[in-house]
Amino acid sequence: MVTLIRYKVSKQKVSKVIDNVSKRTISMLAKELSVNVETIRFYERKGLIKQPPKPMQGYRHYPKETVNRMHFIKRSQELGFTLNEIEGLLALNDSPCSKVQELANKKLIAVQKKMADLLLLEHALEEHLGQCQNNDDDSHCPIIDSLQPK
Repeated sequence: MVTLIRYKVSKQKVSKVIDNVSKRTISMLAKELSVNVETIRFYERKGLIKQPPKPMQGYRHYPKETVNRMHFIKRSQELGFTLNEIEGLLALNDSPCSKVQELANKKLIAVQKKMADLLLLEHALEEHLGQCQNNDDDSHCPIIDSLQPK
């Protein structure tokens, strides 16, 4: 059984909420997205987001599209994309999926290579640490010795 709950909301309250959302200043946007104001300005200078026009009086107001774009940028960064790669993704927004897939595949290959390199580094560090633990001569360190040119 579904129960419907109805709330009485005046048109004035609804329009006030809509006005507050559509009148999002740069500081409000920064707070909403948990970023610094300078981050937003940097993205504007880089062309990742559009700077809204300055009104005759008051502050610039950022639309919902900017919020969505900022979420896209932040999520892409979380996935490991650089700002240059994100710029490419944004440019591909209206492109066929195969173009986006090509870029994502290149990123996957780069991540896999980095993981392989990190695994090699992990094994090398484990080996050197083992040498240190078995080192009875405190006058030299096997890790330092391994880094010296031969």
